[in-house]
Amino acid sequence: MNGTAELTKWIFIYICLFQCVYAQRILEKPKIYFLNAGDTVENNIPGLKTYCHTAMSKYLTHIWRTMTMHLNTKSDSYVLYDGKTPEEIHQKHNENQRSWSLSLFDTGKHKQLKINPFENICIGVYIDSSNESEYIMSLTETRINVWRLTMMIIGIIIFWFAQILSRNSLFYYACGIIFGVTLSIIILIYMAGKLIPRGRVMYLMFAASMSLYLAQVLWENTQLIIVQYREWVMWYILVTSLISFVICYRFGPVTNKRTKQIIQWFLQFMGLAMVYNSSHFYEASFSCCVVLVLLYNFPKAVLERGKRYWQIRFPEKRKLLSKDQYRQEGIRQTRKALKQLQNYCSSPECNPWKTVLRLKDPIRFAQFMEGEPHLSEYEVDEHEEEVSKILEKDEYTDDDDDDDSY
Repeated sequence: MNGTAELTKWIFIYICLFQCVYAQRILEKPKIYFLNAGDTVENNIPGLKTYCHTAMSKYLTHIWRTMTMHLNTKSDSYVLYDGKTPEEIHQKHNENQRSWSLSLFDTGKHKQLKINPFENICIGVYIDSSNESEYIMSLTETRINVWRLTMMIIGIIIFWFAQILSRNSLFYYACGIIFGVTLSIIILIYMAGKLIPRGRVMYLMFAASMSLYLAQVLWENTQLIIVQYREWVMWYILVTSLISFVICYRFGPVTNKRTKQIIQWFLQFMGLAMVYNSSHFYEASFSCCVVLVLLYNFPKAVLERGKRYWQIRFPEKRKLLSKDQYRQEGIRQTRKALKQLQNYCSSPECNPWKTVLRLKDPIRFAQFMEGEPHLSEYEVDEHEEEVSKILEKDEYTDDDDDDDSY
């Protein structure tokens, strides 16, 4: 009996040691994963896992680049944390564990997490249950985000045409209707948050918190609400739009110049904000805002400076003229200079008597001013003889060079 009890004790000790070793191996598995675009990680172990992305280099061609972490899971019993480093993720997780399970630092139940590709970003996934711990985390990259590109284009259009829009009646009614529908939704959310009675201070705090909670729920379930309650949503938008239109029609479009100027400034500010937030590459988007403001206020000066900088940075290569091009250019420039001389002598700025006193042949100059050629027939013949002599000399020199080469 004693031998059997001793054997049973040692078997139990070995089983405990084996479980401890197995548990240690599980704990020693890496809990931090550094993902690149296209990477995928499968998980089936409960606990906190951290997925990080290292910041990529900033280039102008990456201005509309975005990255998304996809959490593929069938369970909803998970908690997400975001931060700059794994230590920050672990700190938030520890704070949540000590805060009576209120999840004060989680980021909500999102399965698609947009991240900034130019910053160090970490996402923590915590699942407590081993039965629901299976999920797949992947990282995808979008080289040109169409939505962000469209956002920048719309921002530029709003900024550039803000003066026209602020004085347009159709734009006034459209904005009034949109503002009325949005304001009515906000009022409904606030009134729904005030339904539960509390004390004065707690009443206000609870009403505000309930309003924010309802707004978040509506925003996250917008698509589901539109699909399931399509008719109610259409009637609600139609009625609130009609009421907003009637109110705008009652007061009429804005007529005060200063009010129009304020609306223009507001639209331009909104356009610049859209341009700035259209990219995670904030240095490039801010430069776009600066260039847009300069082009709007100083178009000629900016274009001239840009053209001058471009010419200095990328100077044009000079082309050498051939002999025929050189002669043609000489004839063209000579005619141009003679025409300028005729115009100057015919203008009031020229004193004809002083000009005549300086000339050796005033009669010939007068004939030139009346349209006759500036050269006589003798001078033309003499010039042609000199040119022919130069050409013959060049041909003779070329022949001598060819003989020497043989």
